[in-house]
Amino acid sequence: MPSLKALKNRIASVKSTRMITKAMQMVAAAKLRRAQEAAVAARPYAERMTAVMAGLAASVGGSDSAPRLLSGTGSDKVHLVVVMTSERGLCGGFNTTIVRLAEQRIAELLGQGKTVKILTVGKKGREQLKRDYAKHFVAHVDLSEVKKMGYDVAQGIARDLLSRFDAGEFDVATIVYNRFQSVIAQVPTAQQVIPAVFEGDAASALYDYEPSEEGILADLLPRGVATQIFTALLENGASEQGARMTAMDNATRNAGDMIDRLTIVYNRSRQAAITKELIEIISGAEAL
Repeated sequence: MPSLKALKNRIASVKSTRMITKAMQMVAAAKLRRAQEAAVAARPYAERMTAVMAGLAASVGGSDSAPRLLSGTGSDKVHLVVVMTSERGLCGGFNTTIVRLAEQRIAELLGQGKTVKILTVGKKGREQLKRDYAKHFVAHVDLSEVKKMGYDVAQGIARDLLSRFDAGEFDVATIVYNRFQSVIAQVPTAQQVIPAVFEGDAASALYDYEPSEEGILADLLPRGVATQIFTALLENGASEQGARMTAMDNATRNAGDMIDRLTIVYNRSRQAAITKELIEIISGAEAL
């Protein structure tokens, strides 16, 4: 059994840890509110923009003049997987769920004989993928200096993707991130951004466009890529803070339970030591 001094030091150490986790939980709760508002506010814009582009894409159809961002390269041999994770840890299984989905996607593509390239956003995902897929890395985006997620960050990532696509480095690009659902639930999502894919039935074209559907799409599609990346970054930000708040709450509760258990052990050990001393004193007195 540990000594009384060791138990006392352990209790003090766990109390200090509980104070840290409680503070981190409160900070995450404050950041979560702002991140959640930003993510929720961006959804209608992204959905409406997608609906507009879906209508235009439906009217263009498979014409030869369709932009490459819509029609693709005509091949799907080379895939670029953009794995978007956090720069910091202590957020529960947030990063692990993203990496697990990315690994499933990569393994599936490699099993089909495809060439896979990986672009990581956030160092936590890069650290986890490095062990098995380091040879597939092509670039990394460091967000450690970004204090507030803005559209300019998404534009920078989108410009990099578009330049690589124009250079013929890949045929299909997919982003992997966590979509915020609630504080305790984040949904890992894989979304194809290049070439553009629109789900559901688009409304038939009821408008005449100037200069043309193809011209408007050629301008809108790069903006759409940036918008999808920006939405994913905002969803990731809200998911990260929600996961961190939950993880720190659990850590605070566990620390409290550990303190209670250690306190009981400490009190029992102290009582046993006192009883032993009393027995020794009484035995010594009787011997006299």
